Amino acid sequence: MLTIAVAVAAGMLGTLPDATPAIRRLVEALVAATLVAFTAEYALRHWIAPDSDPTAVGHPWAARAAYAVSFLGVIDLLAILPRLLHFVQPLGNALEHVIGLLVLLKLARYAPGLSLVATVIRNELRSLAAALVVMLVLLFLASGVMYLLERTAQPHVFSSIPRALWWGIVTIATVGYGDMLPVTPLGRLFGGVVMLLGIAMFAVPAGILATGFAAEIRKRDFVVTWQAVARVPLFAGLDASQIAQVARLLKPQWVPARYLIVHRGDAADAMYFILAGEVEVELTPQPVRLRAGQYFGEIGLVKDITRTATVIAVTECQLLALDIGDFRRLMQQYPELDASIRAVAESRLHPGAGGTP
Repeated sequence: MLTIAVAVAAGMLGTLPDATPAIRRLVEALVAATLVAFTAEYALRHWIAPDSDPTAVGHPWAARAAYAVSFLGVIDLLAILPRLLHFVQPLGNALEHVIGLLVLLKLARYAPGLSLVATVIRNELRSLAAALVVMLVLLFLASGVMYLLERTAQPHVFSSIPRALWWGIVTIATVGYGDMLPVTPLGRLFGGVVMLLGIAMFAVPAGILATGFAAEIRKRDFVVTWQAVARVPLFAGLDASQIAQVARLLKPQWVPARYLIVHRGDAADAMYFILAGEVEVELTPQPVRLRAGQYFGEIGLVKDITRTATVIAVTECQLLALDIGDFRRLMQQYPELDASIRAVAESRLHPGAGGTP
């Protein structure tokens, strides 16, 4: 993130028209240093892409190509491409510095809030598109009516509907630059109505986004409740006080689709209960899918071995994680749970049944 801040500062300083020679040399040095850093980062991320994509086993170049065309991969490339092209065909300092500000989008990798914004917009895209269409209809109708009302009094200002569109934009947005104003009584009355409609129209996408944010945050930051634990079949035989005790040990975890939850060969530090969603256990010859109410990760804890399989989220999942320390204490306290989990672990380790990690 420090490199991103340095690159942005260099891009901004590079546009100063009265910069001293010392500042220009500093900018050139900072640009060169950040170019080297970002180029090395891009090359390394491109090379290790197969390691971060468990589905790319045996197809490393497919994983590298997927990274190259991904959002973050394109941003990583745009962060260095203008500077690299400078050595072939200079784009001009002004354009290069402005394009260089795209490195700010690299913050999406380090700031989960930015990915949340993108997710909300993607989820509410249809509703936002509908609101945009309504706003465009209002814009064109308002501009056309104002053209009719003002074209006689101000033929040079409202000479056509395309010219009146600028008035419509600043009025609906309630900006009011003052360069195009109605002077007739009807024009002013209509302008006031359009302003009020503009305020109402901008409230629509704001409400859509607010609802989307609330839903997404609620989905990600769900709370482990007594009812949630009671829905897990493994705990169906416990009474209310026992379920409440178990609920205090379980940690909520939300994962997106295609997220690597556990990796074969890693140390087993927790088991997971699926509250919602679907995961895939990568086994040979046939992967196994687990759904809400099922669990995985118990074999490594029961047998005290490393993960025996890789598990990937097929859809967005709400999980309850039970770490190894709490797992052992819980199994000692409730022998019936211990016996049930061990039985499932043994059945999954059976040669004919496959296994989970």
